[in-house]
Amino acid sequence: MTALHATPTGIPPMPERNPKALRAAIAEHTPALLPDFDRHWRRDIADAYDLAPVPAFLARWWGEFAIARDPELDARVKDLEDRAAEATDSAEARALLEEAAHLRRVASKAEPGQ
Repeated sequence: MTALHATPTGIPPMPERNPKALRAAIAEHTPALLPDFDRHWRRDIADAYDLAPVPAFLARWWGEFAIARDPELDARVKDLEDRAAEATDSAEARALLEEAAHLRRVASKAEPGQ
């Protein structure tokens, strides 16, 4: 596996779509996520005899890295979620969470190398 380097925008590209490459990218570019990634891997995958959960695990962490690698996007999503948690109007909270969810969906569609 080759090391991934940040693009001219400073946002690192997405790695190959497999747990090992994703873990290496997280360790290099978003190390704050690594303890949760490793804990989730050990809890749900490492001791399992069934690899069926691997695609769901990879999808979840693919999206997490896709957001965390871009500080502006990460801050935007966190701001929306924080504002939703503090909202006193349920319609406003729902709209904020829908926008955050939309950003998460878009980010999770990033392909390797993007």
